[in-house]
Amino acid sequence: MISEIANRIFNQVITDYHQYDDIDHPVQNPYDEETLEHLFYIKNWIDTAQWHMEDVVRNPNINPVEGLSWKRRIDAQNQVRTDMVEFIDGYFLNLYQGISALPDAKINTESPAWAIDRLSILALKIYHMQEEANRLNASVNHREQCQTKLSILLTQREDLSNSIDELLADIEAGKKYMKVYKQMKMYNDPSLNPVLYNKA
Repeated sequence: MISEIANRIFNQVITDYHQYDDIDHPVQNPYDEETLEHLFYIKNWIDTAQWHMEDVVRNPNINPVEGLSWKRRIDAQNQVRTDMVEFIDGYFLNLYQGISALPDAKINTESPAWAIDRLSILALKIYHMQEEANRLNASVNHREQCQTKLSILLTQREDLSNSIDELLADIEAGKKYMKVYKQMKMYNDPSLNPVLYNKA
């Protein structure tokens, strides 16, 4: 099952990252470049680094100039994340290109890779919520609340994993078909953001 592979690799990445806990640590992807596992590893490393960038920029005492620098870095990282999701969707489009959709086939509300993107973020939420549930210098009430939230996140991961596998099975059977739309983010593009092109 694809979701089982994704969840295993996302957990591996998060463990690998926290050996160094360094946003700028180079990625050491152990999987062959031609594999889906390789793409999943990169995907979650991007998400994990961005997760920690978001933590840094929310420091209320951060120097405003430094904060703006981090915000721009997050914007750039988010574009990398979007590009990777679209690349993974390209993998699935290629994988299923020989499948003929049934006459009554339907399109899903989101593509496989965007569902996997949510699974990647869930892996991070689960890891860090588990940390909070076990944090000994936090109050008992805090730990109990985090344990409750953790249980919900684990259920959410199970449900999302099943939904992803069902979607891929339906595509493979011709019951659903893939149609991928590009995100077309405008704020990062100097030719589409009026604040940027009016200055030019």
